[in-house]
Amino acid sequence: MTQNTSPSRYTITAALPYTNGPIHIGHLAGVYVPADIYTRYLRLKGNDVAFVCGSDEHGVAISMKAKKEGVTPKEIIDKYHNIIKKSFADFGISFDNYSRTSAQVHHETASEFFKKMYEHGDFIEEETEQLYDDQAKQFLADRFVIGTCPKCGHEEAYGDQCENCGSSLNATDLINPKSTITGTVPSLKKTKHWFLPLDRYDDFLKEWIIKDHKADWKPNVYGQCKSWIDEGLKPRAVTRDLDWGIPVPVEGGEGKVLYVWFDAPIGYISSTKEWADREGKDWEPYWKNKDTKLVHFIGKDNIVFHCIIFPSMLKAHGDFVLPDNVPANEFLNLEGNKLSTSKNWAVWLHEYLEEFPDMQDVLRYALTANAPETKDNDFTWKDFQSRNNNELVAIFGNFVNRVTVLTHKYYGGGVPAPADLTTVDKEALQALREFPEILSKSLERYRFREAGQQLMNLARLGNKYLADEEPWKLIKTDEERVNTIMYVALQIATGLAVLSEPFLPFTSEKLKGILNVRSSAVEIDWDSVATAETLLPAGHTINKSELLFRKIEDKEIQQQLDKLEATKKANASTKPSTGAMDNEIAPQKDTITYDDFSKLDMRVGTIIEAQKMPKADKLLVLKVDTGLDTRTIVSGIANSFKPEDIVGKKVTVLINLAPRKLRGVESEGMILMTENRDGKIVFMNPDEDGVDNGEAIS
Repeated sequence: MTQNTSPSRYTITAALPYTNGPIHIGHLAGVYVPADIYTRYLRLKGNDVAFVCGSDEHGVAISMKAKKEGVTPKEIIDKYHNIIKKSFADFGISFDNYSRTSAQVHHETASEFFKKMYEHGDFIEEETEQLYDDQAKQFLADRFVIGTCPKCGHEEAYGDQCENCGSSLNATDLINPKSTITGTVPSLKKTKHWFLPLDRYDDFLKEWIIKDHKADWKPNVYGQCKSWIDEGLKPRAVTRDLDWGIPVPVEGGEGKVLYVWFDAPIGYISSTKEWADREGKDWEPYWKNKDTKLVHFIGKDNIVFHCIIFPSMLKAHGDFVLPDNVPANEFLNLEGNKLSTSKNWAVWLHEYLEEFPDMQDVLRYALTANAPETKDNDFTWKDFQSRNNNELVAIFGNFVNRVTVLTHKYYGGGVPAPADLTTVDKEALQALREFPEILSKSLERYRFREAGQQLMNLARLGNKYLADEEPWKLIKTDEERVNTIMYVALQIATGLAVLSEPFLPFTSEKLKGILNVRSSAVEIDWDSVATAETLLPAGHTINKSELLFRKIEDKEIQQQLDKLEATKKANASTKPSTGAMDNEIAPQKDTITYDDFSKLDMRVGTIIEAQKMPKADKLLVLKVDTGLDTRTIVSGIANSFKPEDIVGKKVTVLINLAPRKLRGVESEGMILMTENRDGKIVFMNPDEDGVDNGEAIS
C-alpha cells in the first residue's frame, strides 16, 4: 500500500476517453472522480503531482463513428474532444494537462517509442491470417468485428475485448465473427504485422504482479491479471491495417498504423511532455525517476492493457518507471440497465448541468457514495435525491448554515474568544484532529466510498455537538459558554472546508469564501487540520452565510425518470418484436441449404446437475442427459437462473457442436435459448409430454 509519510512525486493518469461521443456518469464514477479525489488529496498533502489525461483519437471506434455519420475522423475528434474537455472542466476534474493523441508531440513520442523497441529487437514480425471484409474490401481490426466470446460466451464481444468478462481477445478468437461494417461473415486473408511477444515477459510479470503486488492491488485487478498470466501469455499485435492512426515508422510499415492500445497509453507520456513544456518543467522525473509513484485510474475493461501490455512495453523500452498501483473500478448501471451510448441510456454530463445547474458536487458525491469499487453498482435518481436531501442538505449544509447564521446573529460575523474548554469541547476538537488521518487511511487504499462517508461523519460530529450543547438556548443565560461553543463549531466548519475539497471542490471553495479563509493569514492545508491548535482564530471575521445545497424536489426526479421511460419506449419502437433494451433483432444470416441444416444434431435433453462456475458471475456448469450420454455444457445464464431452479428442466441441446474450453472447462454442446418480449432469457423448450431424452429435433 502506498504510504505518503513525506512529500513525494506522483504521476497520476486517468484513462484516455475515446472521442466518439460525450461523457456520461459511468465515466465519472468509474475513473475520473476517484482520480480527481486522489489527486486533490495528494496536492493538499503537499506532494508534487502531475495529473494527466487526453482524448484517445485513433481507436477504431472513431472510424466507426465517422463512417456512421458520413464525415471524416478528424471532424469527429475535433467535435468530441472539445465537448469532453469542457465536461471535465465543468465537473472540476483538475487535470494538469488534458491533451489529445492527434497532437504532434504524441505522434513523435509514440513513433520514437516504437522505433526504439524495434531497433532493440523487441518485436517479432509475422504474416498471419486476419479477418477481412470482402464486401468493404478491408481488414477488420478490433471493433470492426463482433462475435461470441470464447471465454464467457457473451454474444456481443468485440475483436479486441469482451466487455462482459473483461478478457482481452484477438478478432480471430471470436466464435461466429461478423463485420460491424457490412454485417457479413468475414473471410481470412494473410497480412504482415509486428507483435509484442508477451511470453518473453512472463517471469517479469509473475514477479512484479503476483509477488510484489498481490497484497496491495485490488482483488479484481490482481485476479484478472493472474488469470491472464495463468492462461499463458501470447504475442500481441502492435500494428493494424488501417488508414487512421499513427503510421508505422519503419520500413515495411506502409499502409499500417500503430495499434491503438500500443499508441494510447503512450499518450500519458506525451501529455506529461506537453504540460512540462508549457510550465517550464522537466518531464522526465515524472516518468523516469524511480522514486516517482505512477498510478493509473481506469475501468475494469482496461485492466489487461494497463497491467500486462503497457508494463511490458515500459519494461522493454527500459527507461520508464512501472505503475505503483492500478485501482480499476467495475461498471456503473443506470436504473437497472447497462449504460448504453447507442441507445441513449445514460446521464450525459452536459445535459445534467442544464437541468441541475451549479450542482456538480451533488453528482460527484452521489457517484462516490455509490462507486462501483468492488462490483457493478446501479445509479438511480431516487438514490441521487436521497443523498442530496438527507446527507448534503440535512447534515453537511445544515451544520454549516447553523454555525454561520448564529455567528452573525450573536457576534456580527466575528469569531468569539473561547473560555475554558470543557471535556465535551476537547473531545470534539480532538475528534476533528483525527479526521485527516481517518480519511487518509481510506484514500491511500483507494476506498473513496468509505472516505466520502467518513467526511460526512465529520459533518455529523458538528451537528451532534451543536444539538447537544444548544447555544440558541444558552445565549440567554450563559453567553460565555456560547462563545466557546461557537468557537469550537467554527473550527469544525473550517476543517470541513479543507477536508471536503477532494470530494466537493465547488462546495469547499464556496465554504472557504463564507469562512473567509482564502487569505494567506489563515490558509490551511490537510495536515494543519490535524496539528494546528486553532484553525480559525478569535477575532477573525467570516462572511455572510449562503446555502451550500438546495433540496431536490420529487417533480425534478420524476422528470428524469420520465425522460428515461421515453428513451426506453423509443428504443422499443425501433425493435418491434423483443422489447428488450440491449438486444436488437439480428439481421437474417446468409442463406443456407438443407444440407447445411441437416448437419445440426439437436436433441431433447434434461439438466441433471447445475452449479456456478468459480470466479465467473454469468456462467453455469451444467450436466445434461442427452439420451445418448451425459455431457458438460457451460452456459452464460447465471444472471437469469439459479442452479437449483433448472435441475430437471427439459431443454433443446445442439450436441454436435465442436467442444470448446470456457474458463478451463470443456463445454460439449449448446443449450438453445432466446429472449422474450420483456428481455428475459427463456429456454427453447420441447413439448415435455411424451418426449424422451435423445429425441431428435428436425
